Amino acid sequence: MPAKDVVVLPLLGPQHAQPLLQLFAEQWWTSQRSSTQVAGLVRSSTLVFSAVHTPSDELVGFARVLTDGVTLALVLDVMVSKRWRGRGVGGRLMDAVVVHPLVADVESVELVCQPELVPFYAQWGFTDQVGASRLLRRTTRAELLGAPT
Repeated sequence: MPAKDVVVLPLLGPQHAQPLLQLFAEQWWTSQRSSTQVAGLVRSSTLVFSAVHTPSDELVGFARVLTDGVTLALVLDVMVSKRWRGRGVGGRLMDAVVVHPLVADVESVELVCQPELVPFYAQWGFTDQVGASRLLRRTTRAELLGAPT
């Protein structure tokens, strides 16, 4: 199916709650999240973006942002359904994220990604050159401390 029939919406429709759980289950870093956790993170995020194939109303991608709207925005959980990868859906999500008024003018927009995705995010000005800064993590999930499987 062509990605030209995919739109990115700045919301998550109630009909996409269950498909979002399935999308989270496909990703290595979110596969263990419960329906309660997913509902909570959607509710608590500043912004959520849904990529929807309009002819079928299928949820094919998702991203969310936490931001103060001034100094910092953190892009989280950018994901595309396995069936839709390589068709530009992730790019459409990122286009929508970076132009949103609560993100476009903040001093720093940050995200965490695997090394092979650095070139993808570089298209929107992201870099892994962060000076002497280091990512620190405190987690209850040991799998987040090692390489993805």
